[in-house]
Amino acid sequence: MNLDPTNWNVEAEALLPDMVALRRAIHAEPELGLSLPLTTAKVRQALAGLPLDFREGPSTTGLIAILQGPTEACPEPGRRGRTVLLRGDMDALPMAEETGLDFASSVPGAMHACGHDSHTAMLVGAARLLCARRDSLAGTVMFMFQPGEEGHHGARFMIDDGLLDPLPDAAFALHVMPNAPHGIFGSRAGPLLASADKIRITVNGRGGHASMPHDALDPVPIACEIVTAMNVWVTRRVPMADPAVVTIAKIVAGTTDNVIPETAFLLGTIRTLSPERRSAVQAGLRTLAEGIAAAHGATATVEFEQGFPPTICDARAVECARRAVESLYGPESWLAMEHPVMGAEDFSYVLNQVPGAMMFLGAASAGSDWRSCCALHSNRMVLDESVMARGAALHAALAERFLAEGFA
Repeated sequence: MNLDPTNWNVEAEALLPDMVALRRAIHAEPELGLSLPLTTAKVRQALAGLPLDFREGPSTTGLIAILQGPTEACPEPGRRGRTVLLRGDMDALPMAEETGLDFASSVPGAMHACGHDSHTAMLVGAARLLCARRDSLAGTVMFMFQPGEEGHHGARFMIDDGLLDPLPDAAFALHVMPNAPHGIFGSRAGPLLASADKIRITVNGRGGHASMPHDALDPVPIACEIVTAMNVWVTRRVPMADPAVVTIAKIVAGTTDNVIPETAFLLGTIRTLSPERRSAVQAGLRTLAEGIAAAHGATATVEFEQGFPPTICDARAVECARRAVESLYGPESWLAMEHPVMGAEDFSYVLNQVPGAMMFLGAASAGSDWRSCCALHSNRMVLDESVMARGAALHAALAERFLAEGFA
């Protein structure tokens, strides 16, 4: 098949006003978690009339739209051909918006501060592009409109509901970065993003009068010692080649100035880039906290809440993405990332079962000082909507390329 990416550029630019309108409509009515009825309805309306089949499950309002190319277009006559999945997440964050945009959130305490509104709009744009070329597609495209990415494990629920069965042969996703150069795509083979687990520690002491600490067992200094020891433990026990980040972000203890409390509570996050390091860090921190508490005659209860696994990109899929980007926009539009990012993504659940890759797309305004732009999860985060044309075009080009050539 002769793959000419030029038309994807032109056709995506023509769809940009529609993508902008959809993105703004979603942005103005953000929804949280696994149930996003308004957002899903907007997606269905934007896809109305296209030759798509739909799947929904009981656990979320997530939506799988399926585009089946004709059998005669497949490389092997009589076979269904390959299947490729393209994913866009749809949920917002529980935070107040302070952008001042005309289409700012109308929902108190909810904001699209992570760009999922643009991810959804780009995926709809890609669906429209690919539906227009359905007759030449050598296989099947699955468009995964996913809720619950912000800590709610939406991808896992959709997988458990069987919405991806049979599993596709490859999977790709895009994530905008508002503080990265305009229109630049980036990724890397291997770990791209970290796992994200919560750690909860309760230090159990013995309360008493603050003027007589010798008659009590104060959990506060024990908790502080645990935090300090964690920082030392990470630097001395975790290799730089397989790193970890451990941050205790919340300490709660006591009620007033003259009472030693019974307990102190610690809450934090653990980020790692491999399953092996994930297990080792959790085991090490448990031993550390329990041992320090015991040394003082107290006890520590350590609990872990498993979050997203590491996001690990298949080298073949990253190479496929690089070739697609360079064919669309030239070599200068591709950034081979040297290091992973210690944020987390539940697209990792898909990549645990399907070879694929996630790419970042720089969404700072063209010519701006991108380093000074507000980052993801900022209540002032904005993005240059024009990059959505590039995102939709790349989705379409990736699908076409993989269906025709696989990872060749």
